[in-house]
Amino acid sequence: MWVIVVCILLVLVGLVAAVRWGGLTVQPPPSAPDGAGPTDRPPVGLVVRRYVWYLTVAVASGVGAGLLAAGAGGRLVMRLLAVTAGPDAQGRVTEADQIVGRISVDGTLGFIVFTGLFFGLATSGLYLLIHRWLPAGRGGGLVYGALLLILAGTRLEPLRPGNPDFDLVGPGWVAVAAFTALVVFHGVLVAALAGRVSRAVPLLGTGPRAIAAHAPLLLLAALGSVALVLAMVGAVVVLASQLPGVVASWRDRRSVTVGRVALAIVAVVALPGFTSAVIDILGRP
Repeated sequence: MWVIVVCILLVLVGLVAAVRWGGLTVQPPPSAPDGAGPTDRPPVGLVVRRYVWYLTVAVASGVGAGLLAAGAGGRLVMRLLAVTAGPDAQGRVTEADQIVGRISVDGTLGFIVFTGLFFGLATSGLYLLIHRWLPAGRGGGLVYGALLLILAGTRLEPLRPGNPDFDLVGPGWVAVAAFTALVVFHGVLVAALAGRVSRAVPLLGTGPRAIAAHAPLLLLAALGSVALVLAMVGAVVVLASQLPGVVASWRDRRSVTVGRVALAIVAVVALPGFTSAVIDILGRP
């Protein structure tokens, strides 16, 4: 029982954070020295430090959202569906080899670490890539949560129609409502935490505070191959930053409009598949 209590407390912390910081937008560090022109190449050192800064913000906000929303919140939704499934489902085994109706410490920790934190890191990284194309303020988090739901909610998790657990727990409308709220909440929390963390993390420097602020990167170092991939991406970013055409296009305000149109098109294309998957889940007992 105390596991559920802890999860409830974590979700409440996430809700407070989302309400308190939901209106904050990401404040990136300067992208060029004072007086630089629109096509001037930024110093390589500044590009590297900005890239490291973005990684730190992504890890910190992703871990926070993964713990407070996807992790703890996901565990609560699973408990809700176990309760509403009725007595016939109790004790049966889910797709993830979990027992319906049984909330163990090991199972909860495993879910938070291997599902919640992974989802948190992936979604925070994506948010920082596209945040400049989202509405400012609280609307940005809501739009991002809706995008996560439409683009990934039914193709990956948690509303994947091929998941046999929807034949085991339910009813379908409870699963759709609960998981929809969870994904949107997660998107809002990612945006809120990213906005807050961006104001607390300075560019990497030689001072103790600047170094300590980037301590979340130690998590990436522990992931091994992921850190290698991110280092390769960083090298590509540095090379692209030295191309005047790329720099000018990225700084051009019209790129924001193009990005928003692209997101809208992707969402519209994905909407029929999302709707079909939801209807399939709603039709299950």
